[in-house]
Amino acid sequence: MNKNKFGSKGWTPERIGLLKGKIYVITGATSGTGFEAAKILLSKGAKVVMLNRNVQKSAEAIAGLKIELGDDIDAFSIQMDLGDLASVRKAAEEVLENVPRIDALICNAAIAQVPKRQLTVDGFESQLGVNHFGHFLLQGLLFPLIEKSKGRIVTVGSMGYKLGLKTIKFDDLNWDKDYNANDAYSQSKLAQIMSVYELQNRLKKAGRNDVKVYACHPGASRTSLIKTSGSLIMRFIWFLMTLSPFVQSAEKGSYPELMCATEEDLDQEGFYGPTGRGYWTGPVGECKLEPHAKDKAAAEKLWDVSEKATGFKWNL
Repeated sequence: MNKNKFGSKGWTPERIGLLKGKIYVITGATSGTGFEAAKILLSKGAKVVMLNRNVQKSAEAIAGLKIELGDDIDAFSIQMDLGDLASVRKAAEEVLENVPRIDALICNAAIAQVPKRQLTVDGFESQLGVNHFGHFLLQGLLFPLIEKSKGRIVTVGSMGYKLGLKTIKFDDLNWDKDYNANDAYSQSKLAQIMSVYELQNRLKKAGRNDVKVYACHPGASRTSLIKTSGSLIMRFIWFLMTLSPFVQSAEKGSYPELMCATEEDLDQEGFYGPTGRGYWTGPVGECKLEPHAKDKAAAEKLWDVSEKATGFKWNL
């Protein structure tokens, strides 16, 4: 890997200036890296719009942030379930009605390691449905405002994209056969990352340079991701791992998405996250992306499949 352009400590939020007047939209911000990213953006004076599934947890998160940062922070939440495309459409409408600009849409929410195959209300395997299709539709619906704002789209992937089949299982996207929690999660994260670089290509081809699109990963961070959706054994293994030095805080896990949302002159072709051993922890910078994540034929096919699945056509 190249030397970290941000020095031996890597990128940190100290590089973020005052964000007065900036508006950031974050999915899954009631806990973990999304909550930490929201907190740091608010502490710099930004307005933060949270798109969360759980209304009560949203209210509690905002109340907690006000206690910590002061009553005058500008944060509000809109209810959205990424596993329900009608809910995504409704939330996007609310955003467009209430928000004058989007400096960055941060696609942070995810589910992981769902032990038994489940389908979303729209009939998709749950991890692909929530992590990929839900965000794919949200990005498309909010794109006109992001473009008008000369904003960014930040997708939080995972090093899990390197595991599993390392391709998209087009002949059985829903894992009707041989469901495996790990493989299905890896495919959903690969789909998200592939779509970042495919969107970049499409924007470039259309000569639309006002929106920057980035992919990052949080490394191994102490969040409730596995605890929320993983099997009992996975939760136990993860609990043991969180006690080790191989896992970092959720706050540090939020640095890559914050960097992609705020840092000037960041190369869109890069893949960003902790750069230490195995990319689990360490200074935040550019990480090596495996070639299968930029498989052009698979990415183009995935884009077409995603447009059909979500009933949304990107007119670029």
